[in-house]
Amino acid sequence: MFDLAHLEPVDYLVIGHVTEDVTPAGPRPGGTATFSSLTARALGLRVGIVTAVSDETSLKVLDGGLVVNIPSQHTTTFENIYADDGRRQILHHQAARISLGSVPEVWRKASIIHLGPVAQEIIGELPKDFSDSMIGITPQGWMRTWNRDGRVTPCKWESSETLLPQAGAVVISREDVGGDEELIEEMARQTRILAVTESSAGSVLYWNGDRRRFRAPEIEEVDATGAGDIYAAAFFIRLQSTHDPWEAARFATQLAARSVTRVGLNGIPTQAEIEECLVEVF
Repeated sequence: MFDLAHLEPVDYLVIGHVTEDVTPAGPRPGGTATFSSLTARALGLRVGIVTAVSDETSLKVLDGGLVVNIPSQHTTTFENIYADDGRRQILHHQAARISLGSVPEVWRKASIIHLGPVAQEIIGELPKDFSDSMIGITPQGWMRTWNRDGRVTPCKWESSETLLPQAGAVVISREDVGGDEELIEEMARQTRILAVTESSAGSVLYWNGDRRRFRAPEIEEVDATGAGDIYAAAFFIRLQSTHDPWEAARFATQLAARSVTRVGLNGIPTQAEIEECLVEVF
């Protein structure tokens, strides 16, 4: 455990559970906190992660990112089961919840603060001293619930009316809202910038009363796990550096599309891919 009084400042703070994903090939690390933090590091930022995992879970996959871990009996564990009628998701374990009040003070001034819940784990209101930062939200973990057997189903995001107006930008997938166009439009009205990822179709950005589509290149998909989280980190970072939502969406769409050509964490952007996506203009 780090001495919280002597933590170094970070540029990109992500809050949420690092997960363990059950796959036919064995357990794999996952979660928004994992994919987004590694993407931010690939883009050259100093990264801090506030998460909760059990002592049995190694955090070496975070590649040297600074981590504050909330003690937990379990690590959040998901299993995705694919069939002809779509994906069925099972939550086997849920780690301890994370209070926003427990975020180290030195990290509350990070240039980008990414709230990335995956299993209803982030609780509490945003402390007032977060206000100088760009708040990026990927609310998928607030938009899902589960029954006693762990079967995950969509649910209403209860804190949306409070958090959407506070966000600098919000990224969701069309799957998060079950393709509900009315809900997407309502969310777009409540927040400054809303990006909606649409798998191989790319993404749609809502900003300043306008709507624009960004198409992904045609790439052979190997594994789409984490692509949405890579998109979100790339979008928040490019938005912060350029203050241009359209450019941020273009860059994030291109970078995330390249990630699906590799399995799991191997999909984290390479330097060559980053440079290629930075110079491409469509």
